[in-house]
Amino acid sequence: MMNSADATKWRFEAIPEDEDGSRLDRFLRRLIPGLGQGQIEKMLRNGLIRIDGAKAKSASRVAVGQTIRLPLSIDTLASAKPAAHAATAKSLATPMMGGAPLQKTFDDMVIGEGKGWIALNKPSGLAVQGGTGTKQHVDGMLAALATRGGERMRLVHRIDKDTSGVLLLAKNLGSARSLTDAFHKHTIEKTYLALCMGLPPEDGAIKQAISKLPGKTGERMVADDDGQSAHTLFRRVDHAGRKLTLMALRPLTGRTHQLRIHMALVGHVICGDGKYGGVDAHPGGMVARQLHLHAWQLKLPDGKLVIAPPPPHMVASLDALGLSMPPKGWRFQDF
Repeated sequence: MMNSADATKWRFEAIPEDEDGSRLDRFLRRLIPGLGQGQIEKMLRNGLIRIDGAKAKSASRVAVGQTIRLPLSIDTLASAKPAAHAATAKSLATPMMGGAPLQKTFDDMVIGEGKGWIALNKPSGLAVQGGTGTKQHVDGMLAALATRGGERMRLVHRIDKDTSGVLLLAKNLGSARSLTDAFHKHTIEKTYLALCMGLPPEDGAIKQAISKLPGKTGERMVADDDGQSAHTLFRRVDHAGRKLTLMALRPLTGRTHQLRIHMALVGHVICGDGKYGGVDAHPGGMVARQLHLHAWQLKLPDGKLVIAPPPPHMVASLDALGLSMPPKGWRFQDF
C-alpha cells in the first residue's frame, strides 16, 4: 500500500490499451516529450522508474494493467532539455485557447462526471499528449491543474489530435487502473461518427492487423498481417446518394489510427483524412477540409452513457448534405 510519504515523491501512470506491448522507453518519451534516452536509462539504473514496483529496462515491454512509477521531478528534467519539448505545467497555467483561463477552458469541455472519472468533449485540433512543437495538450492541462491542489487526473485512453469527442479521465490512480482494465476487457463501449467517402455496405466488420511504419511526416499505420490485431464494426446511419455516408464505427480494439486506416483499406476514407486518403479525402463543395471523425458515445461498465455533441465543422457538413444525426438514445445494435 502506498503511504502519504510515497505520494509526495512519486507519480503513477497506468498503461492504456493503445500502449499495450510498447517498449518502456518509447512509452515514456510519448508520455513526457522532451525526456532524453540518457535520462531514462539513468533513472532505470537507479530504480527511480519501476513497473509494478520492479526494476525494468528500457527495452521492457509494458502491458495494460501495469502501473509505472515515476519520480515527480521527471517533468522538470524533461523541460530542462534544450531541445523542443511540450509545454510544462507552469507555462500551461497561463491563459490559453482563445485567451480563456485554464480552469475555465477545462470546465467548458466537461460533459460528464462520476465517482472516479470525468469526461471531456475534446475539440478537434487539441492534442491529448505533447510532442515536438505541441505546446497545448490535455495532459499538460492536467499537470497544470494538479499544481493548484488536489490529485492529478490521469489519461486512460487517447484519441487523435484531429479527432473530437469523448475523452475519459480518471480522478485517481485506483480509478485509472479500473478504467484501463475496463478498456482492455472491452467493457467500455466506444461509438464514433464518421463522414466517409462513397457508399459502404449497410453494416459489417473489418478485421485487419496493422503496424506502425516510421515516415518523414511521422508514424503512419499500415495493413500488416503480422501486426497488432485490429477489429472494427460499422453501420450506416445516413447517406447522400452514393457519394458520402455518415457512418457509426465501433472499435473493438484500440490501435492508433485504427478507424482511419480501416475505412481507407475498404475504400471509404474518412472525409478530411489526407494522411490515409490523399486528395480523395477532400470532396470539396460545402464539406470542410477538417477530419470528420468524432468520438460520439462512450458507455461505461455500469451502463452510464456519455454523449459528446459533434464539432461545428462536422455539423455544418452534415447540414449542407442534408444528413441526419442518429436519434437520441440510439445504440449501435439498434440498426
